[in-house]
Amino acid sequence: MAEDRLDLPMVGERQSLREQVAQALRAALITGEMRPGVVYSAPVLAAQFGVSATPVREAMLDLAKEGLVEAVRNKGFRVTELSDRDLDELTEIRHLIEVPTVARLADTSRAEEFERLRPIAEEIVAASERGDLLAYVDADLRFHVELLALCGNAHLVSVVRDLRNRARLYGLSQLSERGTLGGSAREHLALLDALKSGDGAAVGRIMAEHIGHVRGIWAEH
Repeated sequence: MAEDRLDLPMVGERQSLREQVAQALRAALITGEMRPGVVYSAPVLAAQFGVSATPVREAMLDLAKEGLVEAVRNKGFRVTELSDRDLDELTEIRHLIEVPTVARLADTSRAEEFERLRPIAEEIVAASERGDLLAYVDADLRFHVELLALCGNAHLVSVVRDLRNRARLYGLSQLSERGTLGGSAREHLALLDALKSGDGAAVGRIMAEHIGHVRGIWAEH
């Protein structure tokens, strides 16, 4: 089997082909099926999807904007490799931005706003329990983006979204197989409880531990 051949689903009509292909490729990145250093050809992937090469190239360009892949002239796209230093630096930036920002949100008078995020936090836990990594990452991103949006700084939210896209959760599949993904998932519920209680110190501690756990996942691989 060719090294750049993936076990990909056929795509339908629910979303645009570009969006469906991008989503499927993100799933392959999350599970580790698409590997750093391997060059993936748009026509080859298109044949597996059962579509033309155009939506595949468009989807790959979307992923390139997110820093997930890089174009290789006349060949295709290669999954971006991140060094341990890259991951450490991205983690440090997330600590500097997310921990104090979320801690400042702690306020008993905003309990209703925090409670609106509980269904998403429960989605994260449910996805971890059934081992659905794409659903986990999708819900996790929505949770953190919507939580940060409560600070009222759209530029900050955009920066954090970009950081999270670039810092992919490399070890999720192994963590799920070991049954330890649920612990990280349940931290979202604990975070909401601390926010509702107005305990900024507890919120900061939970956020710092949560981000640290993600870096611990990376450090194992």
